[in-house]
Amino acid sequence: MDSLVLFCTGALLAGGLYWFVCILGPAEQKGKRAVHLSGGSISAENVQDNYKQYWSFFRRPKEIETAERVPDFVDTFYNLVTDIYEWGWGQSFHFSPSIPGKSHREETRLHEEMAVDLIDVKPGDRILDVGCGVGGPMRAIAAHSRAKVVGITINEYQVKRARMHNKKAGLDSLCEVVCGNFLEMPFQDNSFDGAYSIEATCHAPKLEQVYAEVFRVLKPGSLFVSYEWVTTDKYRADNPEHVEVIQGIERGDALPGLRSYSDIAETGRKVGFEVVKEKDLAKPPALPWWTRLKMGRIAYWRNHILVTVLAAVGIAPKGTVDVHDMLFKTADYLTRGGDSGIFSPMHMILLRKPLES
Repeated sequence: MDSLVLFCTGALLAGGLYWFVCILGPAEQKGKRAVHLSGGSISAENVQDNYKQYWSFFRRPKEIETAERVPDFVDTFYNLVTDIYEWGWGQSFHFSPSIPGKSHREETRLHEEMAVDLIDVKPGDRILDVGCGVGGPMRAIAAHSRAKVVGITINEYQVKRARMHNKKAGLDSLCEVVCGNFLEMPFQDNSFDGAYSIEATCHAPKLEQVYAEVFRVLKPGSLFVSYEWVTTDKYRADNPEHVEVIQGIERGDALPGLRSYSDIAETGRKVGFEVVKEKDLAKPPALPWWTRLKMGRIAYWRNHILVTVLAAVGIAPKGTVDVHDMLFKTADYLTRGGDSGIFSPMHMILLRKPLES
């Protein structure tokens, strides 16, 4: 009898562990499992040290003295967080407005398809994804538009992940991924029929540099749309709570200082673009984009326990727990920024390169 009880208890624990890791463990889009969490291109033994270096560098985003080092630390950030993002969020590293009756995946896809619809491209056109991550938006946009999408990301690990996902999705003939810095892109002048950026240019020390590069590589008459992370007209720099929230978002997302919504169009004009349209897609009647963060709190605690166990037994690198904890705290700041209306991750700007340029 005791042996039967022991056997049943062991079987129940084993089944529970399998369910916890293998059923709950994968990302929403089945891109990464918890047992495969890594530090990207950083070796397992160096993850914790790299996290400490990252945190020290971005501790005071507005006071970063060496802007030239920002791309290196953004690269470090994405080595640290890419697997966790894929596992806990999916292959599209961005937000989208909530839509009644739609799943998170459907909301994400519609948000991405809107970007390519805005730049008015045709099947076979060559378009640029500025800051493509592991290529979630790229694949949705290629499938929707049948345009040929070239994505650029500074992170070599993301390049490998994106190429793997592209091939698995059967879209590798439409999707190309290049490792490079979007402040100095390895593309010829006037070589793209359109361009988009979804919540990526916020990592640039100076937005003007990115926009100038996009302007250079676009063909005259082509369109560029960007979803920008910004502080809104409700943000008050003399409000300590507002400052705390914005600095929390900056530290936890590798941002060298968030920009005001009022700076975006002016930056586009400064580098030569014509402003076609500007709109904060987070404003009513849009439903809250941060709902998913609130709903994910239970999942966070489940995931945090799992990450802690995996790190303790040596499956996940040391430092993974610290990174996961940082992302949870950042999610709270993002939620507070959305609730208060002082922050938007989807300030949309649509720009055109003049025909005579």
